[in-house]
Amino acid sequence: MNISGQLVLEDRIIGASMSFDGMIGDITPSANAPERYILPGFIDGHVHGGDGADTMDGVDAIHRLSRFHLAHGTTTILPTTITRPWADVMDALNAVAEVWRNVIPDGPLVHGAHLEGPFVSPHRLGAQPPFAIAPDPVHVGEAIATGVVRVVTLAPELEHAQTAMETFARAGVRVSLGHTVTDYEGAERAICRICAAGGVAGATHLFNAMAPIESRRPGPVTALMCSDEAYAEMIFDTHHVHPATFRLAHRVMGSRLLFVTDAMRGTGGGDGISQLGGQTVHIRDGVARLDNGALAGSVLTLDVAVRNAVAAGKSLSDAAALVSTNAARYLGLEDRGRLASGCRADFVVMNSALQIEEVWVGGRRLR
Repeated sequence: MNISGQLVLEDRIIGASMSFDGMIGDITPSANAPERYILPGFIDGHVHGGDGADTMDGVDAIHRLSRFHLAHGTTTILPTTITRPWADVMDALNAVAEVWRNVIPDGPLVHGAHLEGPFVSPHRLGAQPPFAIAPDPVHVGEAIATGVVRVVTLAPELEHAQTAMETFARAGVRVSLGHTVTDYEGAERAICRICAAGGVAGATHLFNAMAPIESRRPGPVTALMCSDEAYAEMIFDTHHVHPATFRLAHRVMGSRLLFVTDAMRGTGGGDGISQLGGQTVHIRDGVARLDNGALAGSVLTLDVAVRNAVAAGKSLSDAAALVSTNAARYLGLEDRGRLASGCRADFVVMNSALQIEEVWVGGRRLR
């Protein structure tokens, strides 16, 4: 098969024709390519729900939320847990494992799970329910034994955290610092420990649920931004992070910054009342908040994040990297995230207004 348009590559946009089956074949420049953009398929490494469904609800809900995000360009997804009693968390991980093994018909690829709770600080819960626990060897071992955890959010100041970070890292799990009260030095030590164990360090929704940058207290954000090795998620709905703050982080981190949605159940449903981890959520004007006013995840989709990045002054190539290429590198997915010969034929077609027109997964058009 062939498709032609303006191919969004890592360093430029070219008019071209691209051949593909399950994988991308030849890319041939063309002066007559239509005025539509072809981007690598989006990768969402942190997404709780959408279209009324939540990862914690089980297999059918994971199918539903995944198909919803596919319609917005997501071709690889990591359904994400929330802090709940451990039995509930394990049920959710086992549900993700079942979906991962069996594939979603006409859906995105489920790479595995992001275990966001419960190894978080009870003092930086954000919208997480109050069921935080320490990452002791028993719980860590049970999570790893599911075979499906690809990213874990972990507060490095917790009891057992140092050993847990090394254990997860050696199991190939990305260790993402988040929901933490650690300081600059604590974050720097954690990054070093993760990398020394052969792992990859990250940050869960940079700037959110962690101390801010101050002149004399640089905080974990500075450690993460100044590291040459750590990656960081960002929820760029312009509510969690100001566009100027995003531009600063992108200037410093470049290819180590990646967009996620942190989307919750109410995503796609408009304004109204929803629910997150048993808590009431109020969605108004595109912002989700708990009763106490705390931000409760987002109602973001990655196509909107692309448009937000461009509106903030970034090139379309930069925006595509933020929703695809950078996440692929962080997750070690060498077969996707780029429009290049030999990569999976996972791609998104957008019109001149950057609205989704087509979504292809493994060479099959699913939207």
